[in-house]
Amino acid sequence: MLALKKFFSDHHCTVLMLDDRSSRDTDQQLHSIAHGVIALEQAVDQYGPERRRLRVMKMRGIRFRGGEHDFVLDTGGLSVFPRLVASEHGEDAPLTVKSTGVAKLDSLMGGGLSRGSNMLFTGPSGVGKTTTAIAATVAALRRGESAAYYLFDEGLSTLVIRARALGLDVEPFLKNGKLKIVALDPAEVSAGEFAHMVRHAVEDDAAQVVVIDSLNAYLQAMPGSKYLMLQMHELLSYLNRRNVVTILILGQHGLLGDIESDVDMSYPADAILLFRFFEARGKLLKAVSMVKSRTNAHEQTIREFRMGDGGIEVGQELTDFRGVLVGVTAYHGAFPLLGEQKIEPA
Repeated sequence: MLALKKFFSDHHCTVLMLDDRSSRDTDQQLHSIAHGVIALEQAVDQYGPERRRLRVMKMRGIRFRGGEHDFVLDTGGLSVFPRLVASEHGEDAPLTVKSTGVAKLDSLMGGGLSRGSNMLFTGPSGVGKTTTAIAATVAALRRGESAAYYLFDEGLSTLVIRARALGLDVEPFLKNGKLKIVALDPAEVSAGEFAHMVRHAVEDDAAQVVVIDSLNAYLQAMPGSKYLMLQMHELLSYLNRRNVVTILILGQHGLLGDIESDVDMSYPADAILLFRFFEARGKLLKAVSMVKSRTNAHEQTIREFRMGDGGIEVGQELTDFRGVLVGVTAYHGAFPLLGEQKIEPA
């Protein structure tokens, strides 16, 4: 091998040596004489296609990016998705606040959505998380901004029909290219490939709003879940540095009482908007509250939330109710709900 190395070096040849690693004993001496070593791996999960990763173990005289990088073999060749490092992309920009399109929701949030930060919409299924994200996205599109919506949980046609029924028609923005809705199959995409998609939308398509719907499905897209939080933290840091408004949607198990999540995203999120069902006057109603914000001085109130033909409505503070967030509500007073007149005492 040393003689071959000298021969090729004298003739100024670049040599690629392939090893299928079929032998049980790995010859580390070959690694020592090679200028570079790239290891390729393939993992098969319980469901979905195989996941391929590569790692540059050695490269003399060249600075390389360590760690594992996802890649795919597809028609036309090889696509590699280098591991994202947020510190290499831009610098933290001054925070500016953008409206969600709903005045009372802006007041609840302390002004609206902050550029260069991320907000987590969390709550049980059907409570209005996706609808609120669509409303905020449409408000940004109407201001002339661009947006990218990554949809894991439902089909594109279902989302468009639902938005139109609520008075939030997104089709004109899809046609003019300001909005890109990407419906993804969680079983077919890896975390590295998804991060590459987001980078392309931000850097090439100038997306200023990014929505990930939902994190529950993103968790299922991972090749095992051990690196979920690290990769999501790096992606959020990258988006913050690019001065993007990021909306994350996380579904929780249960409707009333004890409600749990697949993953705790409370600490990497810059802000959290919490949605809850509650019972009052024989009806199943919805409430919304801002429980955390690193950028805005937000309200500490709980407000009624409703979806209708005109989009979303946010009511006054639920001051006469107790136990709204746990779903077991006790009513004290004559507080009018949305669409009701104030009840005067007898």
